[in-house]
Amino acid sequence: MSTSDETTTGYDAPVGSDQATRDIAEVAAVEVITTAAVHLMSAAAVKCGLAEGDDAEELKDLDEARKLITALAALVVASAPDIGNQHARSLRDGLRSLQLAFREASVIPDAPGEGPGEKYTGSVV
Repeated sequence: MSTSDETTTGYDAPVGSDQATRDIAEVAAVEVITTAAVHLMSAAAVKCGLAEGDDAEELKDLDEARKLITALAALVVASAPDIGNQHARSLRDGLRSLQLAFREASVIPDAPGEGPGEKYTGSVV
């Protein structure tokens, strides 16, 4: 059995996980939150059909986009008081852009307040 960082032993943590734990412990919470938000934003943008290239329409999946945008909205609203106005403002701007892009991409628009994440952010029109 190898003892590389990718090896696991039964139900134990991966070998080398102590280093990974120390590494993650050094990252500020605001960085973890904003990184998660950026991943959600990127995935939602692709699912809204905003990807660059010829296959953007093929990658479009509004059902998946709705889920991602709602998760993003919950994260942004819940974390805003703790991450500071500078970070929260840019996340809110990105979220609003995605909500508007979703509304534009929808063949049958949601009623005001019923769009993705709008139960957390209020109506986006």
